[in-house]
Amino acid sequence: MLNIALFGPPGAGKGTQSDLLIERYNLVHISTGDILRNEISEKTELGLEAKNIIEKGSLVSDELIVQIIEKKMRTNTECNGFLFDGFPRTFVQAYILEGLLLKMHTSLLSLISIEVTDKECKKRLLIRGKTSGRSDDTEKVIDFRLIEYQNKTFPVLKFYEERGILEPIDGMGTINEIFEKVSNSIEKNLRKVLFNVVILGYPGSGRGTQAKKLAEKFNLIYISTGDMLQEEVNNKTEVGLAIKELMENGKLVPDEIVIQLIEKKIKLNKDASGFVFKGFPRTIIQAYILDGLLRKQNTSISCIIDLSVPVLQLVKRLAERGKTKQKRRYDIQTEAIVKRLEEHEKKSIPIMQYYQKEKKVFAVNGLGNKDDIFKEVLKHIEFAIKNAR
Repeated sequence: MLNIALFGPPGAGKGTQSDLLIERYNLVHISTGDILRNEISEKTELGLEAKNIIEKGSLVSDELIVQIIEKKMRTNTECNGFLFDGFPRTFVQAYILEGLLLKMHTSLLSLISIEVTDKECKKRLLIRGKTSGRSDDTEKVIDFRLIEYQNKTFPVLKFYEERGILEPIDGMGTINEIFEKVSNSIEKNLRKVLFNVVILGYPGSGRGTQAKKLAEKFNLIYISTGDMLQEEVNNKTEVGLAIKELMENGKLVPDEIVIQLIEKKIKLNKDASGFVFKGFPRTIIQAYILDGLLRKQNTSISCIIDLSVPVLQLVKRLAERGKTKQKRRYDIQTEAIVKRLEEHEKKSIPIMQYYQKEKKVFAVNGLGNKDDIFKEVLKHIEFAIKNAR
């Protein structure tokens, strides 16, 4: 998702730029003040709690604010992302936002800080005070608001600067000139966003074929755990010898080894546009592991393609593969094929349930010509790219 925090002192034109960004990128505006007022007017449970606090002259707690923000985010599922306006206001809230976005399997692309001198802000606000009749646009109040902004926002800006996602933007010029600077900053950062695809499906569904075609078309790194394990065995590495011994004894390769190999592959391809995973995750535990591996690289899964093929067709395909050089151990006998498919079904259901919560799963009919199937895959991939970038 495209999540942006927009900062700027009073008079910087933040409201105008917010409206333009929301329209261009199909974002939902997250303003804590607006959300609180809306919850109070609708007399929701959270709104009544906030109203009670405000009427007593107290500040609404961060705990309540984060609940209201999370509610707003979860009830707006058709947008491309969120524009945070006026949040986070403090160093503590910056950590809160990080945790909230992590919980929702997303992150902040950048914090855009529209920078305008105090002198210019004061000039703009005084003019606004004369034309709009706003009672708070007086010299004394403006000076106080500017000092408060500098004091409160400095630690927040420092937080995001250290994270490497602070984008200072010169706020001088026309509205369109500033918007162009802001948009260019967003587009620059979007180009850095990795696009990561997981290809799911039963053995024989054509996962490898489609994954390789995607890797070639979009300049993604193809990651097949089976291929990586076999490569280690063929190269007779220390890890490969351990893998070979496990396989010969009919044991599964532990996740610890798989994690090391995937992480090594990712680190060796730091300049890649993204990754396409085939054969991983195989279990719900590996789904959590993959999320963790990608999060470590400040990225996440962009899209999941689920190739659907009837069981009888899968058995037929695997039996035919058993007659070729690409055969697997379980391809030789029908009984072994059926057992393999049954084992896969038990493990794949929890994985699908896990990913469907994120609404990133696209089902594709895996029957037919490979190129025709790829055309269907592309429709979903292009849609996902548009939303991710």
